[in-house]
Formats: sequence, C-alpha cells, structure tokens
Amino acid sequence: MTEEINLPKHWEMKKLGDICIRKDGLRRGPFGSSIKKEIFVPDGYKVYEQSNAIYDDMYRGRYFIDENKYKDLINFNVQPGDFIVSCSGTLGKIAQIPDNAKPGVINQALLRIRIKEEIITKKYFLCFFRSVIFQRKIFVQSQGTAMSNLIGIKDFKEIELPIPPIHEQKAIISKIEELLSDLENGKQQLQTALQQLKIYRQSLLKSAFEGKLTNPNVKSGELPEGWVVKTFNEIGSWKGGGTPSKSRKDFWEDGNILWVSPKDMKSQKIVDTIDKITADAIENSSTKIIPKGSILFVVRSGILRRTLPVALTICEVTVNQDIQAFTPNNVLPEYIYWYVCALNNEIRQKCSKDGTTVESIESSLLKNFPVPVCSYEEQQLIVNELESKLTVCDKLEETITQSLLQSETLKQSILKKAFEGKLVRSFVN
Repeated sequence: MTEEINLPKHWEMKKLGDICIRKDGLRRGPFGSSIKKEIFVPDGYKVYEQSNAIYDDMYRGRYFIDENKYKDLINFNVQPGDFIVSCSGTLGKIAQIPDNAKPGVINQALLRIRIKEEIITKKYFLCFFRSVIFQRKIFVQSQGTAMSNLIGIKDFKEIELPIPPIHEQKAIISKIEELLSDLENGKQQLQTALQQLKIYRQSLLKSAFEGKLTNPNVKSGELPEGWVVKTFNEIGSWKGGGTPSKSRKDFWEDGNILWVSPKDMKSQKIVDTIDKITADAIENSSTKIIPKGSILFVVRSGILRRTLPVALTICEVTVNQDIQAFTPNNVLPEYIYWYVCALNNEIRQKCSKDGTTVESIESSLLKNFPVPVCSYEEQQLIVNELESKLTVCDKLEETITQSLLQSETLKQSILKKAFEGKLVRSFVN
C-alpha cells in the first residue's frame, strides 16, 4: 500500500528511473562469472564490494583487476559522485564514491546509481535514500517467510520520490544537517556513557575479587587476611552432559526437564530452554541431572571466540556435551558466577586448548583455575554489594539504550517532515 503524502503544490513526484541518467543511471553488477578470483592481480583497478556500501568505506577490499579486464567491464565502472547500493546480505545500504576513490568496477552484489543533478542534488538523494520512507519502498517480503529481498531494477525505476526545486532541496539538506548534527552529538554522549558503564562494571567486579570491595584498605597485589586461593576442583564437583538420541521421540516429546545447550546460555540464570527431555531420556543417555545452584560453562562452541558463556541454575537441569557443570561446596553459587564474569577473558584465554584462538576450553585447566575464597559471610556481603550496584548499572543502561532508540526515532521523524515539505518554510520560485 502506497503511503499518502500531502506535498507542497510546487513539488513534484518523479520516478527513480526519470531522475537517473539514461542507460547508465541504474546498473546492477556483472554476472559472478565475469569476476573470478583467478583474474585478480595484486594491485590495479579496484573491484568494489558490498562492504564498501555497507560501511561507507571505499578503502575496504583487497581485489583488483588489470587494465584489460577493466576495459572489458567498463560498463560497470564507478566514477566520483556515483552511488553504490548493497544488494546481497545486508541490503539497501548506500554510499557515494568520493573524488579520491580508486578507479574500478562494481561486483555482482552492488547496484550503481547515477542521477541527473539538474533535477536532484546528490545530498538530497542520498539523504532520502537512507530514510525509512524510501527503505520501506525498496524491500519486498518473500511469500511465506519473514525474509525481505531487494526489489528488481524494473520495480526500482518505478519508485517515486518527492522533488522540490533545487534551491529548496539545498535549504532542506542544510536544515537536516543542522538538526542531525545536534542529534549525533547527543548520541555520542550516550554511547560514551554506555562505554563508561561497561568500564565501571568491570572495575567493580575486579575490585570485588581482589577483596577491595569489602576491605578498602587492602594493599594492591595482596588478598585480605583470611582469604585463601583454591582451585575449582577443591571447592566443588563437576559433571558433564550428553545428547539423548534424536531418533527416540519418547526422549523429547512432552518432555518437562530442562536440557541446556550453548544456545540457551544467553542470560545470568537458566529459567527455560529451547529443548526439554523426559525422564526416560536421562535413564538411557549420558546426560545427567545437574542440581540447583550449579554454574554452567560452555566448553565447546564457536561463540567462545567472543566470550566464555556462563550461567546459574535455579532448578534442576540437564546439559549437553558442550557444557560442564560446576556445583560448589560451601561457596555461594552467585559468588562463583560473578567471579567468572570478572575474569571471563582471562579464564577463556588461559584455559583454551591452544592458548590463542579459542575453539574449546580444556576442562582440566578450567577445573584447576584459581579462585580466591573468603568466609561465607563475606561472600554474601560481596554478592549483595555487587548485585545492588549492578542492578543500578542495568537500569542506567536500559535508560541510555532507550534514549538511543528514541534518538533514531527522532531522526526518522526529522527526515519524514523534510521529505513532506514540513521541515523548512515552503517557498515558490
């Protein structure tokens, strides 16, 4: 359904095909067979990729072709001022080729746009293209799925744009830039606040397990009196897990026992899981009941490259073979959980099998990783203090994140008004 827009009377609605240069105004990249890896050379004419459009960075990419191949693909070349649009993966991102860009051609994942500047300024076109108003027009949802695809060139040409006179376009862009500059400054401050919160969280966690949170006078590099360093093995027990046979429906259908896999490890506490199993599955597989108050560690998963996923159990669960469960003895589970959060990166690196690129955690190294332990009463004080302060951090983060979302909504509201002729005073030539 086309959205009704009441434009000023002296504005026009023009089709995208009509504001583009004839013949070369809209051109999709060549067939993939035209640009194969075997034709690439160390340097020469650049092959522009969708990442250049997505990140608005023309220095990205490492593929080049020689002069002869460039001449063969001259119809797909780029010139300063051209626009390139991503048509694969992350769709609909646009960037403008700058004056100092390396000569080259687009690949099959890009669309090149050349506009008639006597009809529309490049800044006005770029700003309108990036607005939600236009972005909604260039996507079509695949039937029966939630996936969207970029519309074809034929439909692209038929999209209509609101076009005021050139001098009014310039006035509109000037006002947009003024308002969005103020908005961007506010966003930068919010993002800085988020980063500062992250640093504060880590500093708070670090000080807690150095003893400084409850013993402010403790010397750096020393633990408070009464604290001892033990290993995980010395303060609790471990259990692994397994996957009941997927071919046994009686193991999975109507199951009510939580079965945790790495994809469930996205929050502090395990409250639900994607899959559940039956009692029969436990009796006839290698998976075991893990008691409430255990800490779960993912020890094998691609996501270990980013972090070491860890979570608390608040009820009995079972786990798959990629998870090790630690049940502490006379140590608060929450104390262990927050300790692992504090040293997450160090544990991930020191307990990885190869010590560099983390694909999996070596269980024997994890089980013997040192843990500073204080009295049960002091553990409770530390947990209470951490959870109190981190709850405040969570609320602040939520407020900042909401403000960032609101700033994006305000940005789109500004653009909507601009392209409806409501942002600056309308005037006739």
